[in-house]
Amino acid sequence: MNTHAPRPLPALTSDTMPFWTAGAHGQLLIQQCCLCSYFIHPPTGFCPECENSETVYTAVSGRGFVETFTVNYKIWMPGLPDRYVLALVRLAEQNDVRLATNIVGCDPASVRFDMPVKVQFEQTGDLWIPLFAPDPVP
Repeated sequence: MNTHAPRPLPALTSDTMPFWTAGAHGQLLIQQCCLCSYFIHPPTGFCPECENSETVYTAVSGRGFVETFTVNYKIWMPGLPDRYVLALVRLAEQNDVRLATNIVGCDPASVRFDMPVKVQFEQTGDLWIPLFAPDPVP
């Protein structure tokens, strides 16, 4: 999916590259501690739970729930839609992992708190931006 809307792109580092490129394979990868298995997002290179510095990227289900959201009615940049949803999505694997994202694939007026969603990706160059759409099978 590509909405062709311009968006600011993330700064890529060795710590964040796997997250931003895994969508090419249809995967959502989240950094995970090798010692205690805690998921870490945004990527930091160490575990905030046990302070271990050994981490790996692990594929997760891509399913989650809308934690909070707002519908934006202001066009901040040329090419953006007149209404779009900015949201924090809580991943199914770990309640305190939240991704800042957009909710797509539905009328913004239909977005609800705790709505089940599933990841889909928008390609921008070599990056794959994770967006979330309603999940009919939570």
